[in-house]
Amino acid sequence: KMSGVENTFRKFAIYGDTSASGNNMTGKNFSKMCKECGVMDGKAVTSTDVDIVFNRVKTKGARTITFAEFQQAMKELCIKRFKGKSPEDALQAVYGLIEGKEPRSVGATKATKVGGVERLTDTSKYTGSHKERFDGSGKGKGLAGRQDLMDNSGYVGAYKGAGTYDQ
Repeated sequence: KMSGVENTFRKFAIYGDTSASGNNMTGKNFSKMCKECGVMDGKAVTSTDVDIVFNRVKTKGARTITFAEFQQAMKELCIKRFKGKSPEDALQAVYGLIEGKEPRSVGATKATKVGGVERLTDTSKYTGSHKERFDGSGKGKGLAGRQDLMDNSGYVGAYKGAGTYDQ
């Protein structure tokens, strides 16, 4: 049973740190692992509980925990997470949550188009002077759409017979 949990521990221990050996885990990664594996559920176990347990099990002055300290932390957290169960059953349930998990990071932030954003970025709904800045397909016209182009022909703006003087 331990190999799967230890494997997950190592994956989260090296997450976000290229120089990490995988033997020690930082508080940030411990918290991330508890959150992503479902140990921290926001009700029975909160992020504060996870931080308190982490600081209780680590050696004084250290900033990381070993796998042995991690097991001790899990013993403390499992009792909170699964209140009705015996400590052994609770520990196995927590290890069941952790086993075989990997840190989620790829595409963690996706561009969302929720509610108003879709409406605000649809150029076909633009009116007035804003409408002039986009062609029919919704692509911007660039400088031509933003500037009033000057007519330096010498004629007044609305004059219909422009260019007929010589005739």
